[in-house]
Amino acid sequence: MQSAAFSLSSPSSFPSLKPRIFGSNLRFDPVRVSSSFSASKRHDLSASSNVVSVPSLPKRSWRLSSSSGLPLRAWNSVPSDSKAERFEVRATAAESAGEGEKAGNLMKTLELGLLFGLWYLFNIYFNIYNKQVLKVFHYPVTVTVIQFAVGTVLVALMWTFNLYKRPKITGVQLAAILPLALVHTLGNLFTNMSLGKVAVSFTHTIKAMEPFFSVVLSAMFLGELPTVWVVGSLVPIVGGVALASVTEASFNWAGFWSAMASNLTNQSRNVLSKKVMVKKEDAMDNITLFSIITVMSFILLAPAAIFMEGVKFTPSYLQSAGLNVKEVVVRSLIAALCFHAYQQVSYMILQRVSPVTHSVGNCVKRVVVIVSSVFFFKTPVSPINSLGTGIALAGVFLYSRVKRIKPKAKAA
Repeated sequence: MQSAAFSLSSPSSFPSLKPRIFGSNLRFDPVRVSSSFSASKRHDLSASSNVVSVPSLPKRSWRLSSSSGLPLRAWNSVPSDSKAERFEVRATAAESAGEGEKAGNLMKTLELGLLFGLWYLFNIYFNIYNKQVLKVFHYPVTVTVIQFAVGTVLVALMWTFNLYKRPKITGVQLAAILPLALVHTLGNLFTNMSLGKVAVSFTHTIKAMEPFFSVVLSAMFLGELPTVWVVGSLVPIVGGVALASVTEASFNWAGFWSAMASNLTNQSRNVLSKKVMVKKEDAMDNITLFSIITVMSFILLAPAAIFMEGVKFTPSYLQSAGLNVKEVVVRSLIAALCFHAYQQVSYMILQRVSPVTHSVGNCVKRVVVIVSSVFFFKTPVSPINSLGTGIALAGVFLYSRVKRIKPKAKAA
């Protein structure tokens, strides 16, 4: 296609055409007309002509008249700085993305803080209401079954209404989970037995020895030898628990050994989970695993509770024992709800933070539970007993920090 060239000739070459004056406000600027075309299409301009010519076509002229239906507009070509515009757009998008990222991080931090708060709160309520029930209803196996039963109902509702994805479990997976469910059942049963015998603060002081059992069992069954730092952190844990036990006002051997057995079974569960759930096809998230274990624990313990203690949690029996039926039932249900809730929240936190951070949070949780129970139940605590508890908890905190220190690789 041929390019159109615009040439402006002087009025002397066309005497028959005379430019008319439109008025003082209307001007025809040939420089602005020519600036709208590219340099490759531009020809020399004459002074001030009103004729437009196209090569290869006969020249035609248009007389400019004020009565024309189309208004004249001055062509003004202003080059835009496209690079500057792109830079501004990108800068604005980057700023928006940065603000969005900051807002997202803030929401995640607030959500994590809320979960930690709920974890501690549910723990406090569980220990308080559970202790109140066990003080008047001396059947820890039945109490533990009630807690697993409530948890089973909650899991069933969660799966039924798709609040959490219902897993597809194979027989091989159930066989692998069964030992975990067994030690989980025993761990919670021994904890309730200890809470029924001694003060809440003392039970949790003894349970501060969980790292000791974890190190011993991991070395025996997994071949994970501890570092010098880990072994050193166990010294204040053991020493603090021993000092607190000697000076504990509510001390009795049944409560002490029940808490120790709880440590052993709970840490056995952790070791077994590492040993049997190692295949990718068998792997599942913590919440799903905990839900399945809860259901299996109820199935395992319910017959044992009936065999060992009989059917005791009935209105007629509670009335005959001189207990307030409504009070015992309500407190048992609240304790069971808090028991399941704090463990669910604990696994939700574990999915969001590292195991070390979770371990530190668990140490702080134990401190919160001990302090709150001492104030609520007005437990008599001597200075030496407080010192022993503090040393043990400091050792747990130290253990959670030094556990991530890896041993140096041996030179070949």
